[in-house]
Amino acid sequence: MALKFWRRRRRRPPSRQLLRPWQAPLALVLLVNAAALGYRITQGWDWGDCYWMVLITLSTLGFSDPHTQILTGAGRAVTALSLIGGLVVVQFTIQAILGLSESGYFRRLRERRYLRWLSTMQNHVILCGYGRIGREIGEQLAREGVPFLVVEMDPERRQAAEDRGLPVLMADATLDETLLEAGIHRCRSLVAALSSNAANLYVVLSARGLAPQCRLIARSDSEEAERKLRLAGADQVVSPYVSGGRTMAATALRPLAVTFMDLLAGSDCEVEEFRLSDNREDLGNLAGASLAEVQLGRRTGAMVLAILPPTTDMPLDGPPNLIANPGSDVCLAPGQMLVVMGSKDQLDRVSQLLGPALIGVDPMAG
Repeated sequence: MALKFWRRRRRRPPSRQLLRPWQAPLALVLLVNAAALGYRITQGWDWGDCYWMVLITLSTLGFSDPHTQILTGAGRAVTALSLIGGLVVVQFTIQAILGLSESGYFRRLRERRYLRWLSTMQNHVILCGYGRIGREIGEQLAREGVPFLVVEMDPERRQAAEDRGLPVLMADATLDETLLEAGIHRCRSLVAALSSNAANLYVVLSARGLAPQCRLIARSDSEEAERKLRLAGADQVVSPYVSGGRTMAATALRPLAVTFMDLLAGSDCEVEEFRLSDNREDLGNLAGASLAEVQLGRRTGAMVLAILPPTTDMPLDGPPNLIANPGSDVCLAPGQMLVVMGSKDQLDRVSQLLGPALIGVDPMAG
């Protein structure tokens, strides 16, 4: 029975045979104090001289101290034992450190610290994917001063994001645990900008199941993928090819309008989305009131560019029923989204005017 137990212990992995992280420092502390006690007993020095002698002995600095001239035989024995014990303890300490490094102890420690820091992020954007599209999205968010977290699996893309000083979570964005670590319940929105339509679909499905109120924006490469992403719960689906083609066509047909939008992006004027509550009671007197009755423009100085209907009224196929440049007779209703343009002060007055009727305010890229 004893032989069997001995063999079982012999087959344990080598990493289990190493000292625990706290054993090597403890052995060093015991050695230092034991050697100091030895000098105290054999030489009769005060504790300061004893610890000084231990220090120059273990550090192998050499014996240039006057005390070395009066060492007794017992003192020399304490010195010899200190040197031998010091070499053994230092060797085991180095082995323990190397063992911790090889086993990933320090890497796991850094990961735990990083995850604790991620848990403090609030009202941020989760950017899934840091390819060409994701990089442009990140640049725009950084220019707007919006905090965001990059979720990327590819080591090269992760390194590219870290080189720009961006926070990165190296994990699979399609997994629920990854989105939870990224703060899906605390973020303002999530952007699925992965290169695969299927991967973006998985991200949207997972995010919508975990956080029904989170705003989801997804990238698609085809009309079929766009339809499926909307069915999965994406609030907005963007095709880079379609958007790029429309921008180039608009530049060719209406260059002044495109130039105006570029100038607008560099000005103090901002565009924000004001989402109204789905609960009619939260709107109070605003429910059913027209823009003329609310007098939003006159009281705030901001301009309502468009109104989007509630998400329940949006068609699954094709673009939403956007009311562009709404007239004064358009009435407010629960679940609508108002797209408003104005200065920061004007937009703040819009927030104060709408008050408890709002459930979210999101800046749009200018």
